[in-house]
Amino acid sequence: MGLELYLDLLSQPCRSIYIFARSNNIPFEFKHVELFKGLTCAFYQAITFKKPYLGLPTSPDSVAWFCCANGTSYPAKLEASITAGPSNSEGAGKVSLLKKVPALKDGDFTLAECTAILLYLSRKYNTPDHWYPSDIQKRARVDEYLSWHHANIRANAPKTMWIKVLIPLFTGQPLPSEKLQEVMEGLSTSLKQFEERFLQDKAFIIGSEISLADLVAIVELMQPVGVGCDIFEDRPRLREWRRRVEDAVGKELFFQAHEMILNIKELSNIQIDPQLKEQLAPVLMKMLK
Repeated sequence: MGLELYLDLLSQPCRSIYIFARSNNIPFEFKHVELFKGLTCAFYQAITFKKPYLGLPTSPDSVAWFCCANGTSYPAKLEASITAGPSNSEGAGKVSLLKKVPALKDGDFTLAECTAILLYLSRKYNTPDHWYPSDIQKRARVDEYLSWHHANIRANAPKTMWIKVLIPLFTGQPLPSEKLQEVMEGLSTSLKQFEERFLQDKAFIIGSEISLADLVAIVELMQPVGVGCDIFEDRPRLREWRRRVEDAVGKELFFQAHEMILNIKELSNIQIDPQLKEQLAPVLMKMLK
């Protein structure tokens, strides 16, 4: 039994694992987990045919998986409702005791959490040293960034998608512009620290070659880009770093992994079942607190 990766490319951590595995020619079976059952189908119809998809089902497990993927608790009444489906939700639930994506299954061994999976893959498949250097000080720099990332870049960047796309989609009402401004101010502070503390005048975070730190950072920063907040436009140092990351992993792979997020605004063309709206709206609002 070979390596299986349970991923949804709407998720930033899933994209980092997908790009890492593909760019290092790691053989794996891609088990697609839809955070919203039916949403991916609807989404692709919206971006391909430029028209709404009317068949989006209401599904408690969709709510549960979405909440888990975003680190948010979901109503207890939904927990017992996670069911099997074509999106591999049940398989991922068995693989990950935390009921979260990404998840890895390698024979009888299972693993959750993005950083743990990236490190496991780098060690098992002996990927090039620059990803997670053997040099103890360079490795410490990667660890330092990964520790800082969650409370800073990851704490702010995803909220742009919730504010500009998901919350209006599920509540039917846009949020006040002040809310987006508040999030963008927090993100700007994090980006300033990222440039001054981590990137500095280097090509990549730890020096002249890409590492796991760069990969984890870039997938997160593409989230605001997908909703029209081009954080790279007025930041030339950050923009050049992004270009180097794209070149390092391959532009075709980079944009394949980000296809859905770069077209996320097309979700506004999708009609959501009222019951699913009722379930998701308070969860999404809670994420902003």
